[in-house]
Amino acid sequence: MSSIDELPPPRASPNQEEIQSEALEEHTELWWSREPVKSLLCYCFSVLLILACGIGGIVLLSTTTSRSGEWRMGVGAALCILALLVLLKQLLSSAIQDMQCLSRWEHINVLKSGGMSDTLVFLISCIIILTCGVVLLVLSVSGETPGFPPILVTMHTVGVALVVVGSIILVGILIFTLLVFCKSCVSSRFHPRNIGVFSISGQLHQRQNTTSSLANLI
Repeated sequence: MSSIDELPPPRASPNQEEIQSEALEEHTELWWSREPVKSLLCYCFSVLLILACGIGGIVLLSTTTSRSGEWRMGVGAALCILALLVLLKQLLSSAIQDMQCLSRWEHINVLKSGGMSDTLVFLISCIIILTCGVVLLVLSVSGETPGFPPILVTMHTVGVALVVVGSIILVGILIFTLLVFCKSCVSSRFHPRNIGVFSISGQLHQRQNTTSSLANLI
């Protein structure tokens, strides 16, 4: 009877979800794919922006004539360079992810799709598009040729289109930033990430020891 009374109490099984979540934190290559909806949304928008700016720039450059050569070449070249800028950012992020040369969550969170670098690239794109549109509108309105010739009509139409697209991108950036900020505030308030150790049978084990022995649960 004495031996039975001295038996330790039964061990409480740890939370399976917490163990798997802590184990996933040890794999740096998985940090790039966190928040997949946000990353996919920004990636699709980047592809759409590349196609729109590239096609628009090529169309303007290919329809350049001697009478409308200056503004078509300027706006077309700006749109093509903008498309290359967005494409360069996506290729750079993919290359860094494939090489696995980053091991800090702060750096990965900046460069991944949907991170701070995407927001900055979209903001720069918005500024460039709006600037081109406003310049075309000013030039078309201040045209000195009498009768408002077709060249000025085309310039005015392209300027209005660029201003509308730039405004849509700006509103989208503001909404996206607001949603991300609100989500981070809610997550930090209701889901604090301060779980560092587990207590099993009165003994504390560090997170890295627990996750390394239970990584095969994934």
